[in-house]
Amino acid sequence: MENKQTFNLQSVIEDAKSMITNPVGFYRNLSKTGGLSDPIIFVLVMGVIAGLIFAVFSLLGLGRMAGAGFGAVIFLPIMLLIGSFIFAAILYVIWKLMGSENNYETAYRCVAYSLALLPIMAVLSAIPYIGTLIHTLWGSYLMYIASIEVHRLAPKISMIVFGVLALIGLMSNLGAEKSSRMMDVHMGKFGEHMEGMEDMTPEEIGRAAGEFMRGLEDGAKAE
Repeated sequence: MENKQTFNLQSVIEDAKSMITNPVGFYRNLSKTGGLSDPIIFVLVMGVIAGLIFAVFSLLGLGRMAGAGFGAVIFLPIMLLIGSFIFAAILYVIWKLMGSENNYETAYRCVAYSLALLPIMAVLSAIPYIGTLIHTLWGSYLMYIASIEVHRLAPKISMIVFGVLALIGLMSNLGAEKSSRMMDVHMGKFGEHMEGMEDMTPEEIGRAAGEFMRGLEDGAKAE
């Protein structure tokens, strides 16, 4: 399925469609070996597509990455690639503790192809909290399916482990998004205050800076 000798964009897209529409079947047929080149290419392609979406949103002033610009097309795939290796290492340890006999390569393949939903999540990022909610729950569900179909672990223990991880991730991610959005609001207000800075007295500049700092503190507390 995902074993390809040369880069083929159509095959990558087909793998993404298969993962989204039939994750159980995809993981059931996933090759546990074959090198990391194919999953790495898959991660990079998903990152580029998502980066393009964020770049368009940047032109329209939408989404959490509205200020990212076309730099997202370069930096997002790189960050995703690094993150995928780290996340796979964490899950490799978790799966080992659960009794999996598979190696790190298998864990990485499970993680890499789970990013198929990333372009959709990029689109949903324009809607507050919805993208974060779906991404966290869907990602946890995919790792649950991977536990059963790839690592051959018991469904009950897999559901408990990834259910708990989903709950922790949901609280953490939603809290981080709330904090980030509050920060954006205060940054915008501070920018408005500073527009006429040359006409402001030192006292007025001090008050504007104070309001900005209080906004940062509120954002940190909200997280």
